[in-house]
Amino acid sequence: MRTYERSGPAGFTMTAVTQASGVSVGSLYHHFGSFDGLAATLYAECMDDLLAAVVAALGRTRTARTGIAAAVTGYLDWAGANRARAHLIHASAYAAFLPEHAARIAAVKAPRLAAVDAWLRPYVAAGQIVDLPVPLLEMLVIGPAAEATRRWLAGAPGVDLDDARRVLPDRVWQSVRGPAG
Repeated sequence: MRTYERSGPAGFTMTAVTQASGVSVGSLYHHFGSFDGLAATLYAECMDDLLAAVVAALGRTRTARTGIAAAVTGYLDWAGANRARAHLIHASAYAAFLPEHAARIAAVKAPRLAAVDAWLRPYVAAGQIVDLPVPLLEMLVIGPAAEATRRWLAGAPGVDLDDARRVLPDRVWQSVRGPAG
């Protein structure tokens, strides 16, 4: 991660990692199978850290509305505090290494996503959150925060995480609020 933090995606190479860490190429291949395996492992660790922050934010809430707001702000707060890790996640979103390692990445994400699902289900059952398949709910809740983060990381004009924290939670709530919400 330190190599990625210092050099960004262009400088995150096998040579840079082995030189910075002192690990041989053979050891890297032994532990990760390939450099893509290392990148996928790092991606999974960063994603797990992000999802842990979202789950922790949900755990501090008592209502559907405050939970949705906490998920959005938890994501944005994590990105602001972990810029390089957020960049790795968002710069890697369509990276060639992801499909080959998708099962391993999904296994790392599964416990956190199960916790999010467990938090959502009672509110969906009570009609406070719209009844949609979990992947679609995830897109509605996390999608705006993820897109704001992507644009912030890219330096897009007019995109500020503080503005996103103020505006997005209520807008996201409006998109997922059920008939009893």
